[in-house]
Amino acid sequence: MRVAVCQLNARDDRKANLAAAGELLGRAAAAGADLAILPEYVDYLGPSRGLPAPERVDGEFAEFFAEAARQHGMWVHAGSFHEIGPDPEHTYNTSLVFDRSGALAATYRKIHLYDVEIPGRVSYLESKSVAAGSAPVTVEIEGVRVGLSICYDLRFPELYRQLAVAGEAQLLVVPAAFMLHTGRDHWEVLLRARAIENQCYVAAAGQIGDHDPGRTCFGRSMVIDPWGTVLGQAPDTVGTVVADLDLDRLREIRTELPSLANRRL
Repeated sequence: MRVAVCQLNARDDRKANLAAAGELLGRAAAAGADLAILPEYVDYLGPSRGLPAPERVDGEFAEFFAEAARQHGMWVHAGSFHEIGPDPEHTYNTSLVFDRSGALAATYRKIHLYDVEIPGRVSYLESKSVAAGSAPVTVEIEGVRVGLSICYDLRFPELYRQLAVAGEAQLLVVPAAFMLHTGRDHWEVLLRARAIENQCYVAAAGQIGDHDPGRTCFGRSMVIDPWGTVLGQAPDTVGTVVADLDLDRLREIRTELPSLANRRL
């Protein structure tokens, strides 16, 4: 399987963001990608006052990326968007995956929400406006089992272990909008750790650059193999990175270093 991670700088213009995402999907298709992955909140990342109304999973957002998948004959992981939530005060942070025909193949709602209170320094409660998902999700893409996650999920290894063991995932996908100050120290380390400990490929598509005042995303979208080797990494600009997944290599690693089989809970 050939995978493309698409690095985007979404801002407060949804139409422009979707156009940029469509262009990156075109680049991924031209490079022969079977699966293209976009970042978290691919359609809008800006001031809350301009936030688009949340949508259903069959709304305009889904229609846009379903058509892109059909047009390019390529699997599309549409990053994430604000889905209508369980009540008027909360949305879901939701990923949609479309097959080559544009049919919706999987839906995942972000499980882990970033809530932090440091008196006198920072107060950020994602749970005030976003509802947590409740179920890990895997989907089969071109014969490869793919485990889904979103951004902050990356800090919770038990989710990825469940995806790898119960879900039999071979590829872990991480669309993200990782902040610059944490990304510099944690992004690559965590991604490589999730790859090594679960003996899976990892494909992470991040937002890059300035968005809202005071919010800068780290970028460095990358694809990592089950040994923890970075196969491809995006520079600090909008663009795509393509890498080939070798399932024989994955099976070889799991056979020669059988840590998943040797685990004792």
